[in-house]
Amino acid sequence: QVQLVESGGGLVQPGYSLRLSCAASGFTLDDYAIAWFRQAPGKEREGVSCISSSDGSTYYADSVKGRFTISRDNVKNTVYLQMNSLKPEDTAVYYCAADPTFVSGRVGLSASIYDYWGQGTQVTVSS
Repeated sequence: QVQLVESGGGLVQPGYSLRLSCAASGFTLDDYAIAWFRQAPGKEREGVSCISSSDGSTYYADSVKGRFTISRDNVKNTVYLQMNSLKPEDTAVYYCAADPTFVSGRVGLSASIYDYWGQGTQVTVSS
């Protein structure tokens, strides 16, 4: 059974950092594309970053490029999202998602691709 569990969210001041974790079980991590999405109150879900299966190529939304980094640890079966220089507009519930489909580039930020989702973790950036 595929399961994704996010953790690491919290309340931070602008300019600070957080690292989100997505612990995966029930599948081999590098056989799946993994993505991070976020949803702020009253807004649509937005793709933030993705990492492809096999080659591990990554892609970022323009809004987070240069500030966020996605990575995976195949031994721990965990995907991370390192978020630096956080801004108030980064406030949202963050979700990780997984799918065995090979995706790369911008298409990896499409929510419709992903069959498996975690429950989300809240990130609040406020002074």
